[in-house]
Amino acid sequence: MQKVVIIDDEAASRTLIRQYLEAYPQLIVVGEANNGVDAVRQINEFRPDLIFLDIQMPGLTGFDVLKHLDEIPQIIFSTAYDQYALQAFDVHAVDYLLKPYTRERFAQAVNRISSSSIQKIQPLAESLLSPSTYPEKILVQTGNRLLAVSVADILRIEAEGDYSNLVTNKGSFLSNYGISSLESKLNPQQFIRVHRSDIINLNFIREIQKYPSSYDVIMQNGDVVRVSRSYMDRIRELTF
Repeated sequence: MQKVVIIDDEAASRTLIRQYLEAYPQLIVVGEANNGVDAVRQINEFRPDLIFLDIQMPGLTGFDVLKHLDEIPQIIFSTAYDQYALQAFDVHAVDYLLKPYTRERFAQAVNRISSSSIQKIQPLAESLLSPSTYPEKILVQTGNRLLAVSVADILRIEAEGDYSNLVTNKGSFLSNYGISSLESKLNPQQFIRVHRSDIINLNFIREIQKYPSSYDVIMQNGDVVRVSRSYMDRIRELTF
């Protein structure tokens, strides 16, 4: 079963989507909204797998709604305006339904839904949640969802093969990006590389233990991170 939220400022459009969805018992409508503000609240509350999203709405546009979500579900845009189609696919929507559309066209959109679509959503999420040079949030995949993780909550990042493990006080999350890629996205005034396999958040250092030829960084959660010889100068630069 997949949870669905329908967002459209026209009642007739919401009713039509509900009627078309009756042919898909695996898609369960858990909420509706007729404006952008309520859409954000319902999506964050119900955490649907799929949303049908209008673009021109009171309060927030459909694209603005996406910027306020804790998780990014799969998206099928449903709108009367064709000028947004390119932007919709730039954010990796599953499909773009141009009103009025037929039941057959609706079926084509629904048939495109798959768990693999989550892989296409991640670039969208990062572009939406990271409008500045250094992001305040990054999105990591959890099952078929993307979870928003505040960068400020990341204690450290450790390499996991071609992936990276983000360690926070609320748990660990696996990112599809390698550690070097993440290093380039994060503020170097806050995050420093201390090993080819480790990046630390300076805000969460408890202490540093100094040895004749190495350092150990003790993080506030008790993790011990060894500073490799090639990165020791980065620690020395912080010593006054």
